[in-house]
Amino acid sequence: MAATMRAERFYADTKTIALEDVPIPDPGPGEVLVKVAFCGICHSDLSLINGTFPPQLPVVIQGHEASGTIAALGAGVTGWNEGDRVVVAAGRPCQRCPNCRRGDVVNCLRIQLMAFAYDGAWAEYTVAQAVGLTRVPDNVPLEQAAILADAVSTPYGAVVRTGQVAVGESVGVWGVGGLGTHTVQLARLVGAVPVIAVDINPVVLDRALELGADHAFDSRDERLPDKIAEVTEGRKLDVAFDAVGVKATFEQALDCLTPGGRLVGVGMSAEAPTIGPTAMFGLTRKQVLGHLGYQNADIATLAKLVSLGRLDLSRSISEIVSLEDVASGIEKLERQDGDPIRILVKP
Repeated sequence: MAATMRAERFYADTKTIALEDVPIPDPGPGEVLVKVAFCGICHSDLSLINGTFPPQLPVVIQGHEASGTIAALGAGVTGWNEGDRVVVAAGRPCQRCPNCRRGDVVNCLRIQLMAFAYDGAWAEYTVAQAVGLTRVPDNVPLEQAAILADAVSTPYGAVVRTGQVAVGESVGVWGVGGLGTHTVQLARLVGAVPVIAVDINPVVLDRALELGADHAFDSRDERLPDKIAEVTEGRKLDVAFDAVGVKATFEQALDCLTPGGRLVGVGMSAEAPTIGPTAMFGLTRKQVLGHLGYQNADIATLAKLVSLGRLDLSRSISEIVSLEDVASGIEKLERQDGDPIRILVKP
């Protein structure tokens, strides 16, 4: 193995990225070195570059949706072999906070996010904790496996854990790009009915219908609340997912809830929505729930669903760019060129 690798690194002081030769990292105890096959470009990567998310390191390798094969094992690693196909977890517990010290690492108070708190996978190799790896079934393409680490698992966590969508509940999804598209698919998979996609782009609305939405409405339609009421027999929505995270989508989704309904905020921005008068908020008993990420076990569940043909991600990979063309992939995602669900980097 060579001593160096190519990697795309973000510089916080200038908010720029650069393709550089850097040393291949050595896996420490309990860690593995993964040869990266594919890594997604996510809106949170853009948010670090444009300053929406504050940097945690002066220089960091970006990319947190990675699949690949194990290239080397660190000391003490068992149950894994070189060549195993894996998905890398996009975060790791701090191991120092009160929750981690009591063994509750799932609820770590200072979770470290890959590509923010430590180096990610827009590179030829990345280091990962062995306990955070998920094995990829042989019949699941590694490009589809990569997006399980966020673009699919985050919606899964939102639908199953935070939103707790039950069979027969009505669901609305605001913004049907990367996160929203998979939210639509997963809501349908768990038995929500009807599943309603809401967006401003007619192309992605048509795509949402093809991928499982029962209805698709333009968010700019003044009759949107009435249309949602019509297709839910007057009840409106049991659960709404805001996959955009701006003031307009948050407030519109909240307005379309039935009394006692849940709004799950998945998308993020610097905007500050309101819930309106607290009296009305209390009277309607609506709930607003923030959502971030997933549990590592969720990736294995999703990999099994893909492997058995229950979840179809064949249309989720919109484009694959080389490591040298990461900047082009970032620009395409930022401009929404071709209405991508997910653009991948192939080192």
